[in-house]
Amino acid sequence: MIVGSIVAIVTPMDSTGAIDWQALERLVDFHIDNGTNSIVAVGTTGESATLPVDEHMEVLRQVIARVNGRIPVIAGSGANSTSEALELTAMAKEANADACLIVTPYYNKPSQEGLYQHYKLIADSVDIPQILYNVPGRTGCDMLPDTIARLASHPNIVGHKEATGDLARAKELIERSGDQIAMYSGDDATAAEFILLGGKGNISVTANVAPRKMSELCAAALRGDAETARRISAELEALNTDLFIEANPIPVKWALQEMGMIQPGQRLPLTQLDPQYHDIVREALRKGGVL
Repeated sequence: MIVGSIVAIVTPMDSTGAIDWQALERLVDFHIDNGTNSIVAVGTTGESATLPVDEHMEVLRQVIARVNGRIPVIAGSGANSTSEALELTAMAKEANADACLIVTPYYNKPSQEGLYQHYKLIADSVDIPQILYNVPGRTGCDMLPDTIARLASHPNIVGHKEATGDLARAKELIERSGDQIAMYSGDDATAAEFILLGGKGNISVTANVAPRKMSELCAAALRGDAETARRISAELEALNTDLFIEANPIPVKWALQEMGMIQPGQRLPLTQLDPQYHDIVREALRKGGVL
């Protein structure tokens, strides 16, 4: 089982939108050196929606090669087309990913039965550990606890990422299905409380810029040290809020630029962080002990 701080790593790009492969290698090493427990490559924070399949897979392969077995690599393999999600998941298995993170189909607004059949088909078809991913604020699609409970018995479904930030929902998920699959927070602001309820880790945006602190927070929560976990969460409060001041990953990529880790670059329709927010994100980095 993958536990702890799991970074949803950005895909570094130059000013033309081309992938910066050297920066990607630096980011991988940065996370391993600072205690990150696992990396999600080409998830939604990695701008998967703007990478065609060949680039998507090349980023995944490069991350796997650079990690070289030191920590698990989880492949983002979701899509709003079931056939595309199935293809990406099969290719991730061929690339030797340790698991796949599969976001709910966006824009289509499938029914709960449609979600069940979507995930069941992928799990039936590809023998690789799979993590469900619910982020209705971005997808317009909310996978409910009943559907997750139906899927939890499938041998290839090993986890669920819940990004609603709803701790009552988290408690219900953990109580109903937490003995069958690992439950992961997908909301940095509530991650400590989620893990203290019985979650197994946090799939994190904030870890991109504060990997050591997020790793320490998750480790404390996993051992039941609520005081330490909550103290670190308070230290990261500004980052957990202000890294979402515009659509993710715009602010976190700007923060990494400010840290000297990556060049300015993303793909349209995303743009650079509006200058009115620069001081806000810069101050959040200072409060988080990053700058």
